[in-house]
Amino acid sequence: MLPRRNVELKARDPEPTTSLAAALAYGAEDHGVLHQIDTYFAVNSGRLKLREEQDGATLIAYRRADTATARTSSYHLVRDEDPAELKLALDAALGTVVVVVKRRRVLLWRDVRIHFDEVDGLGSWVELEAVVSSSSDLTAERALVAELRSVLGITDDRVVAEGYAAMLLRAEATR
Repeated sequence: MLPRRNVELKARDPEPTTSLAAALAYGAEDHGVLHQIDTYFAVNSGRLKLREEQDGATLIAYRRADTATARTSSYHLVRDEDPAELKLALDAALGTVVVVVKRRRVLLWRDVRIHFDEVDGLGSWVELEAVVSSSSDLTAERALVAELRSVLGITDDRVVAEGYAAMLLRAEATR
């Protein structure tokens, strides 16, 4: 099975209330707040995390370049209704690298997921993820992300290359 893909952009959000209001005014639909715990495991290639939410968990294997721009991510998802044993097994076999705890407000605009994240130890963030069809050349998805980036006033200096896991690891290393 081919991996799923998206075009994503992550940026610091110094004014989350203003960003949320702009997204809603532009027509994004609010899908509520999720509480997520992402446990990252040591792997030789790509990234592997177990995302725990209120209704179970999803194991996510993915690849993404660390560039400070809209970038393509390819991923595989596996749902699990009882994550405790799976997390213990993965930790025993691979080792846990870092745990990211966040509160995520999810909005949807066209085929773009807008995430307003409050990440423990990192603060406020906005993430744009345009879902990509298997036949897409990514042009339409990049245009949608660029349009939302403009609407939300996301400047180049706010865009980050790293994911939350890498940022938390770097923060821990400097303590």
